[in-house]
Amino acid sequence: MTGRPELEGSLELCAFVPFRLNRLASGVSQYLAAIYQDRFGLDIPQWRVIATVGGRACTAQHIAASTRMHKTRVSRAIAELEVRDLIERASNEQDRRERQVRLTKAGGRMYAELVPLVLERERSLLTCLSGGQLQGFLEALQVLEKFLHLEEEP
Repeated sequence: MTGRPELEGSLELCAFVPFRLNRLASGVSQYLAAIYQDRFGLDIPQWRVIATVGGRACTAQHIAASTRMHKTRVSRAIAELEVRDLIERASNEQDRRERQVRLTKAGGRMYAELVPLVLERERSLLTCLSGGQLQGFLEALQVLEKFLHLEEEP
């Protein structure tokens, strides 16, 4: 007993699931970054914008919501990608106030080259899990995403 109620229940940070998930997400991002940073000169926010836009136009708001990045990071990444002629913005034909973000031809070529590389990197990462472990892991991710209302948008 310490006599201090705030210290009664100690926290073992390395066993704390939110900390472990954050550390895991950071490690996976760095593992994947070896592909898009070294070969394509993209940082993590730029990669997330390219990956989200893919072959379809969307808004910066959609990118921020689906990647869980702050809107200023999304705006900065879009601006940097525009300078590199990988992304362009256009008015939405249904709502002229809304700006759509889409890949340029150069951005589309980069995306087409990147996709097989990152999918192979994902396969390589997941080889450390047995079939049953992978299935359980993916199911657990889905349950946690649903609990936190992070399901993929339609």
